[in-house]
Amino acid sequence: MLFVTGGAGFIASNFVLSSIAATGEPIVNLDKLTYAGTLRNLEALRADSRHVFVRGDICDRELVRQLLQKHRPRAIVHFAAESHVDRSIAGPADFVQTNVIGTFSLLEEARTYFERSPGFRFLHISTDEVYGSLAPRAPAFTEAAPYAPNSPYAASKAAADHLVRAYIHTYGLPALTTNCSNNYGPHQYPEKLIPLMIRNALAGEPLPVYGDGRNVRDWLYVTDHCEALRLVLEKGRLGETYNIGGAAERANLEVVNALCAALDEARPRKGDRHAGLITFVKDRPGHDLRYAMDSSKIRRELGWQPRESFESGLAKTVRWYLENDTWLSTVTDSWVEEVERRWQDRVDGKIESRPADEAIEEARKKLR
Repeated sequence: MLFVTGGAGFIASNFVLSSIAATGEPIVNLDKLTYAGTLRNLEALRADSRHVFVRGDICDRELVRQLLQKHRPRAIVHFAAESHVDRSIAGPADFVQTNVIGTFSLLEEARTYFERSPGFRFLHISTDEVYGSLAPRAPAFTEAAPYAPNSPYAASKAAADHLVRAYIHTYGLPALTTNCSNNYGPHQYPEKLIPLMIRNALAGEPLPVYGDGRNVRDWLYVTDHCEALRLVLEKGRLGETYNIGGAAERANLEVVNALCAALDEARPRKGDRHAGLITFVKDRPGHDLRYAMDSSKIRRELGWQPRESFESGLAKTVRWYLENDTWLSTVTDSWVEEVERRWQDRVDGKIESRPADEAIEEARKKLR
C-alpha cells in the first residue's frame, strides 16, 4: 500500500488514478480538501476499495501516526502543498504552514515509522522554482544547480527540500526528491495558466497575460510526470534527487496562442478568434524569466522519457476540458464560494491573516 498526501489535488489525483489503474496497488489518500483539492477529481474511485480517502491535515501528527500504524504503507508519496505563486505573494503564511511545517511533521512521523518498516521509502515531490530564474540561453537546471528561490512559494518548497535532505543525512531516512517543471493536463485547478485560459476563453472573457508574455516555462504533461514518479519510487537511488521536465520550453504568450488556435478549431468563437481576447496585464512581482529542466539523469538511470509532446499533450488537455465542462464549472463555483467565505470571515472577525483583499478580488474577477 502507498500513503499519498494531498491526493485530491491536480498532480496527485492523476497519480492516484493512474497508479491504481497501472498497478492495482491500494492507496490511502490523506488530503485537507482546500479549495484546489476536490473529491470530484477522484470520482472514478468512489466505489473502489483500493482507494481509502481520509480528510485531514499533514500537520496533524497524531492522525498521520495512526494512519501509518493502521495501514502499514510501504512508501509515503508526498504531494501535499500550497502551490500557486500569486497566492504566496498575497499570503505567504499558509505556504510556510503547509509546505514547511507540514513537511517537517510528516518527516518526523516517517522517521519513527521507517525504523520498523524494512523497505520503506519516502518520495518528496518538489518544483523547478526552487532553482530560481534562468537567463534566455543559459543551460537547463541540473540536480546540482544551486537553490535561488524568488517567491514565497518557491522558498517554502526549497525549505521542504532541505528538510528532506537533512533527514536523509542525519537520520538515514530512505527518501528521494523529485523536482518537476510546469505540469498541465486534466483536473488542474483554473487558477493556473492553461485551465484559466480555457475557462476564460469559453466564457468569452479576457485572457490575462502577465507583462509581455515572454516568460518561458518547460511544460510537462501530468501523466508523463506520474509515470516518472512511479519509476523513481521503485528504482530511484535512495538519497538522490531527480529532475523531471517535458523538454517543451514555451513562452507564456506562445502557450496562450496555441490554446486559442486549438479552441478556434474545436469550439469556434462567433465573430472573432479567441486570440482577440488576449489582454496584457501588469507583471507580477519577482516574475522569473525562464525555467528549464535537464532530465538527462532520470532518462539515463531509469529509462524515462515523456510520451507526450507539447502539441499532443495540449490537444488532450483541451479535449478533456471541453468534454468535462461540468467539472470546470463546479470547481470554479467552489472557488467563488471560498472567496465569499473568506470575505465574510474578515467581516465577522474570525480570522486575522488572509491573502490581501486586492489579490482575492482580482482572482475573484478572473474566475467569474
